[in-house]
Amino acid sequence: MAASEEQLRQAYGDRIVQLPRREYSQAAITSRRNLIEEAYLVLCDPKERKSYDQLYLAHAYGSDSTQGGAVAVESREQGKLSRIDSQSLSIEISQDELVGALLILQELGEYELVLQLGRPYLVNRNGTTGSFQGDTQEISEIPSPAAAERPDVVLTVSLACLELGREQWQQSHYENAAISLETGEELLAREALFPSVRAEIQSDLYRLRPYRILELLALPEEQTSERKQGLQLLHDILDERGGIDGSGNDKSGLSIDDFLRFIQQLRNYLTVAEQHKLFEGESRRPSAVATYLAVYASIARGFTQRQPALIRQAKQMLIRLGRRQDVHLEQSLCALLLGQTEEASRALELSQEYEALAFIRENSQDSPDLLPGLCLYGERWLENEVFPNFRDLGEQPASLKDYFANQQVQAYLEALPTQAQTTNEATVMNRQSSQTQTTRRSRRNNSAVVEGQFPTQKTPNSEIPATSTPKNPEYSNFSSASEPTSPSASGTWWSANAETPVAPIPNTDPTSRSTYHNLNGRSKPETAQSQGQTQRRRKRSRATSGGGSDNRHGSTRRRVFPRISPAQMRFLSIMFASLASLLVLWLLIAATMGLFKHLFYPGPSLKGEQLSVELNQPLVPIPDQNSKPQLPAGPLSETTAAEMVQAWLDTKAAAFGPNHEIDSLGNILVGSSLTKWRGWAQQERLANRYRKYEHSVKVESLEKNNADPNHAAVEASVTEVTQYYENGQIKNPEPEKDKVVVRYGLVRVDGVWRIRDMSVLNKISMIF
Repeated sequence: MAASEEQLRQAYGDRIVQLPRREYSQAAITSRRNLIEEAYLVLCDPKERKSYDQLYLAHAYGSDSTQGGAVAVESREQGKLSRIDSQSLSIEISQDELVGALLILQELGEYELVLQLGRPYLVNRNGTTGSFQGDTQEISEIPSPAAAERPDVVLTVSLACLELGREQWQQSHYENAAISLETGEELLAREALFPSVRAEIQSDLYRLRPYRILELLALPEEQTSERKQGLQLLHDILDERGGIDGSGNDKSGLSIDDFLRFIQQLRNYLTVAEQHKLFEGESRRPSAVATYLAVYASIARGFTQRQPALIRQAKQMLIRLGRRQDVHLEQSLCALLLGQTEEASRALELSQEYEALAFIRENSQDSPDLLPGLCLYGERWLENEVFPNFRDLGEQPASLKDYFANQQVQAYLEALPTQAQTTNEATVMNRQSSQTQTTRRSRRNNSAVVEGQFPTQKTPNSEIPATSTPKNPEYSNFSSASEPTSPSASGTWWSANAETPVAPIPNTDPTSRSTYHNLNGRSKPETAQSQGQTQRRRKRSRATSGGGSDNRHGSTRRRVFPRISPAQMRFLSIMFASLASLLVLWLLIAATMGLFKHLFYPGPSLKGEQLSVELNQPLVPIPDQNSKPQLPAGPLSETTAAEMVQAWLDTKAAAFGPNHEIDSLGNILVGSSLTKWRGWAQQERLANRYRKYEHSVKVESLEKNNADPNHAAVEASVTEVTQYYENGQIKNPEPEKDKVVVRYGLVRVDGVWRIRDMSVLNKISMIF
């Protein structure tokens, strides 16, 4: 209301120059221009602007001077005064101005009002329509829009549905957003108009499906119909992709890694029965990822519902997975739950999970075998790694004593096959172990072939604009892309490069070690697809070599070498003799020049015993870049304690650094500390964040346990400078500097000291 005439003129010029989407007809653009011009003429007339301001203020704040809630306003067209009710502020327009009015409301973001005013005109085909004033609706006999105007009204209403759906999407109301988008898509399909706009709406519906699935499956279990709809959408996506690790196009914009993260996040909203049914069906495609997830679901369901048959089924699945990867620890736990203790011990001996083996040995020190530690590890494994992935087992305790005390379990275990068949299964596991060890040796002998066969899978990262970041992180951890934007904005809501073709990922094996860290933190088996590709490559190589052999043995031609004449031999000997003479002459000249230079310009003389330096040997031993930190053995001193703390800080920097060397944590941590730090490091890697550290250590005190020489405690002052990075960009321009006093609890495992626990005694934070 305080705008000057110059500001009004500038605003009018801007609005006239701005044009709507190219799909609109010239009639719609003209109608919009006429309304803007009429508004400009009213506001330019001081008398009419004063009357309009008086009416607006009476509606906005109420006016005591008005009688009966009415204001006298002079009309330019009729040249007389009329009474207008200020309580229902509205603008009356003619029929041919409907399209322009809807278009202006669309530009203002009044999408609900566009739908409220436009849809009745499209629904009514009998000549009567709804006339709207304010928030109330009055039905009057108004002709429906002409045939020429109808496409513009359809376009405006469908675009309002599209923008309203994107607005609800940004507000994390995913199912409401789907309803709005589907309404616009159905309208365009029914009218058979504007295929490009319809394709844009369908594209958003495809990209919205993963969010809808998470929202529907997160509902309470009592809402069965909504959760069933979410499962149906999930099955549709899996069929279009060709499975969890398939390479099909479901039009969601998710790469293989993003979809694996989506499945991992989805598991927290599914019950154990739902996961067992889902992943068991997906494992038949076949899919190595689905098979491993089905193993977890079978073990969890078999243990909690006291159905050992499901655990035996999981054990058979693990035998198939064990042909290419180390799953002996899971096989050992399944054998333990089936009461096959000898087989559990044999499988445990074949496992390469050093952290788990160290925990099991530590808790089996007073026993002739490893069963006590294996039982304790099995209970913690179920409670910490298996049950939290199911919505109905999050707080479920795991007690092997109660499990084996169940009569149904006892009856089934007594009816298990004989020891001979169990021995046959153990033979299969031994064969798997030999294959795995052979594969490891071949990888060490030929690293170039390993890199070609198992390439590291990387997903392109991109910086996400702050305005398109999902509001609810609960439903957005599986993707690093942005949410929907308006039609004028570039890009799409999921992938920062969705408008441009994305280069294909060289590694289509989603079951590599780096990918499986996203599922359960451990390396898992490869897909059968990669095995088939390897076999096909081998067949092609055999065929090629066979053909070459046939050509060599079947050829009857002989190579004929031309003979060298005596004249040519003499010419070659003269040439070689000349070259040799020139070389000797050059050496003599160089030696003479060096002698004269030494006589006239003697160099500095060195006194005393000289160092013996060789070019092919370093002066000091250089450690291997990939070598593990050397941890002290034997009794501790302050020097070795400082080395221990420094080794931990170096390992921490590597685990949280840009390369995310999480496996190195097992070289220095044991017990609960290893579990916690590994979980934190995996969260940082999934969030595409990393840190860079600078440390300095000073040991304050060393406490030795005289009663138990295998335990000790160290208090150290640690100065830590941290720089945070997210999506490859620095997060804090000024690094954080913390000075803490930490108490480390040490334990000696297999003669080597490791950190069992740690606690911060004092902390001072500062930013410089």
